[in-house]
Amino acid sequence: MSTEPARITHLMGGRLWDGTSERTSEVFNPASGDVTGRLDLASADLVGEVVTTARTAWEAWANTSLAKRTQVLFAFRELLNARKHEIAALITAEHGKVLDDALGEVTRGLEVAEFASGIPQLMKGGFTENASTKVDVYSIRQPLGVVAVISPFNFPAMVPLWFIPIAIASGNAVVLKPSEKDPSAAVAVARLWTEAGLPDGVMNVVHGDKEAVDALLTHPDVRAVSFVGSTPIARYVYETATAHGKRVQALGGAKNHMLVLPDADLDLAADAAINAGFGSAGERCMAISALVAVDTIADELVEKLTDRMRKLRTGDGTRGCDMGPLVTGAHRDRVTSYVEAGVGEGAALVVDGRKDEFDGGDQGFWLGPTLFDNVTPQMSIYRDEIFGPVLSVLRVKSYEEGLDLINANPYGNGTAIFTKDGGAARRFQNQVEVGMVGINVPIPVPVSYYSFGGWKDSLFGDTHAHGMDGVHFYTRGKVVTSRWLDPSHGGLNLGFPQND
Repeated sequence: MSTEPARITHLMGGRLWDGTSERTSEVFNPASGDVTGRLDLASADLVGEVVTTARTAWEAWANTSLAKRTQVLFAFRELLNARKHEIAALITAEHGKVLDDALGEVTRGLEVAEFASGIPQLMKGGFTENASTKVDVYSIRQPLGVVAVISPFNFPAMVPLWFIPIAIASGNAVVLKPSEKDPSAAVAVARLWTEAGLPDGVMNVVHGDKEAVDALLTHPDVRAVSFVGSTPIARYVYETATAHGKRVQALGGAKNHMLVLPDADLDLAADAAINAGFGSAGERCMAISALVAVDTIADELVEKLTDRMRKLRTGDGTRGCDMGPLVTGAHRDRVTSYVEAGVGEGAALVVDGRKDEFDGGDQGFWLGPTLFDNVTPQMSIYRDEIFGPVLSVLRVKSYEEGLDLINANPYGNGTAIFTKDGGAARRFQNQVEVGMVGINVPIPVPVSYYSFGGWKDSLFGDTHAHGMDGVHFYTRGKVVTSRWLDPSHGGLNLGFPQND
């Protein structure tokens, strides 16, 4: 018996929108292929209304004491922790990742909320008494105003949580534009802010496609934009928003390499490659998609990978499987086309995920873990960000050749090296041209008090996500030079101050 898809709509001023949308899009359960929701898509005019609501709310929130802001942050953190299993279930229902993975996503977002709860310490300025005679100089940090967060489908809760707690704690108002593919988790998290005591209008959610995005990128009252997505769109967001005078952090795509040296623990390396390559069906910007193996151990490593892949179970994320479906049928077809291209270009298809058996609906968006060997840098499965469960093995003769391969790649998001040689590891962390580096750690996502971000085509803008970079991104510095005069002052002097 089929059920009517649920309506999913915007959140503005603390309430769900009660208007009528001229355009909608479908939201699927990837494990069954069923349409479970119909999402209202905003017009540019509606985006303008949401931004105006946020701008009005911001004026009071910016003047709210740090003590009160901190109370809201702590309350939000407790609510999110209490509801994390509910949020995880929403993620699995619309994204498809297994429940444990979805719960881990929410937990990593919790870490940023905890970090932002320390905002009084993080926003402290400096003070210098008597910098010049009876002149004091001090610095302060102030919020920007309305900021936009445009988040991707692959982490519908965690990525917004990288940005929003810090933006709100710093005194800004937020307009979130989540992915159209899996929006329900973002709305559920946003509603917790109201329950935590955040004034209406400080946290808003607007759904939409390019029309909504462009409206945010060009609206004069949006002061900053945080974005995570593919490199072409990240470049577009950066160029468009900066052309309209906005501060931008646009995190783009990735082609993450894992270099395995001959002295590495190959069982550890194989486990790590499987976890990092196929977790969340490879739909992670930090997924390992290029395994770079030195020739002498490549055959043994591929054998260990193959053995582990045979034991993986792909299916509905609520059934205790290891890996879930891809997010949409169109994306599944796109990833499958890369498997076909890899075969056509001459790579050795060791494990063909198209032939797996799947524990889920017949119409689910399935593709099992897939392994290619003898991949070369000229092949499309290496050049492009596939964003699916496809792991490519490239063989090199030495550490130096592996390093050169990684540094020549246009992406620079994350990388890892597996070795028992501390000297080689230290050399790698110094020489590799990548923003986040793991040493015997396959997915080096930093903890919340360090910043997340890549190099090269993986980042547009100078500021990474969360950590102190996040605090600085959502605030502006101001320096005040102050002198309290004696009853009689020194008279007129047209010269430049000499700092006596």
